[in-house]
Formats: sequence, structure tokens, C-alpha cells
Amino acid sequence: MNKINIGEKFALFNEEWTPKVIAESNGQLVKLAKGSGELVWHHHEHEDELFLVFKGQLTLQLRDGDIVLNPGEMYVVPKGVEHCPKAARDTHFLMVEPASTAHTGDTASDQTVPFEAQEWI
Repeated sequence: MNKINIGEKFALFNEEWTPKVIAESNGQLVKLAKGSGELVWHHHEHEDELFLVFKGQLTLQLRDGDIVLNPGEMYVVPKGVEHCPKAARDTHFLMVEPASTAHTGDTASDQTVPFEAQEWI
């Protein structure tokens, strides 16, 4: 495996709320995503989901209060916790989650990226 430059990887795509896989380690996928506005309320029954912000501001809306992440900050949404990511304009973030994690859990929406459509960059 070659060294990965995160900034170069972010420059390869413009789609929002469409995570791109950049690495795999011990069954965990490392994904990059961009976002503006809201995704959709969902949960992951069996998987935790780590978010790390590089640019902008990502708010993880939770039913019992919001977690606001700025560049250099991270948070792990525990399995089973319903959440709705909300991003300031042009937010860039990284996620680490098991390869089995469905994009929006069991919630289907027009923003959902199916397993077979996950793209490696």
C-alpha cells in the first residue's frame, strides 16, 4: 500500500454525502466525505461510526443533544444511536467504520449510497 495524501483524495471528488473509500484496516473502512446541509436520520444497529472533521463544521444531531465538530475534532457515534449529520457549507470529514456498515443503516432515502455503489479512490 502506498502513502495516502488526504488533501489530494478530497480533491478527486465533489459529490456530497457520498463517502469514498480510501483504505481498509482490520475490517474497518476509512472513508472521506463532503457535505452541506443534512443527510437523513438513521442508525447502525451493530456498528460504531467515527467522524473526524478536516474542514468546515459537522454537527452530529442526536436525539438527546447535538455534538458540534470543528476541524481537528472527532466523535464516535455508538452503535444503535440514531443520528443525523448536518454540515456547514463545504465541510470535509473522514469516517472509520466496519466494512459491514450500510451508509444510512436501514433507512433508505435518495441520499443513500448502496454497498455496490461504494467507490474506492
